[in-house]
Amino acid sequence: MSLAEIREADAPPEVDAIYGQLRRAYGLPLVNLIWRHFATLPGVLPWAWASVAPAMPLVPAATARVAAALEPLPSLAMGREVAALARLYNRGNLSNLVVLTALLRGKRGEAPPLEGAPPVMLPAPPPLPRLAELPAKTRREVQALAGLHGHAPGIVPTLYLHLAHFPAVLSPLYTSLSPLMAMGRIARLREAALAAADREAEAMRPYLADLPPPAGRESADSALRPFVTRVIPDMVPVGLILDN
Repeated sequence: MSLAEIREADAPPEVDAIYGQLRRAYGLPLVNLIWRHFATLPGVLPWAWASVAPAMPLVPAATARVAAALEPLPSLAMGREVAALARLYNRGNLSNLVVLTALLRGKRGEAPPLEGAPPVMLPAPPPLPRLAELPAKTRREVQALAGLHGHAPGIVPTLYLHLAHFPAVLSPLYTSLSPLMAMGRIARLREAALAAADREAEAMRPYLADLPPPAGRESADSALRPFVTRVIPDMVPVGLILDN
């Protein structure tokens, strides 16, 4: 079973309005999976976005420091189109790792309001495919890549799903990532990302808005914990390697 989500193309007006704010704040022409999942939980999407929005000016510098903490990285050259797609997910994953770690821990302390322009919007990718509509071979290869991480059943990182537009890279990517997984290289990079994100999230917490929790807060936290401790930090090194 896939993680429940409201895709951008299917979003009702009130959800689409928040998706638009997320795209502008992140400088991304797409909305990442965890936010699309939040849209399925009662009251969670508007609460989560309103909680973190005041801290967004901190994000570009914070994500640059997290990425720097992972250097040096191996390189997996899969072509310019793959690198461009990975660049989108790198911005989203690095940003979400910091922002959502802070959200999960909650506001602590007080800080003055921040000002800052959002980052420049990155170019739009091809439309996100639906797993069930992929050719059988491509679907198996996408699921095999997801299976390398050992995440909960049904969690397919959206980068891998998006890479279905370039099916010729899926099998070579699996072959290249498998030894990095087996030797613990991705796990070590994940831990480095988590440590760096921990520092940035703590610095961000005073800037969060302090809002009453929504009805779906418990469900949101249950989904968020594996994302900020494993799913997102696993994909941070993978994306950076593809754009290295």
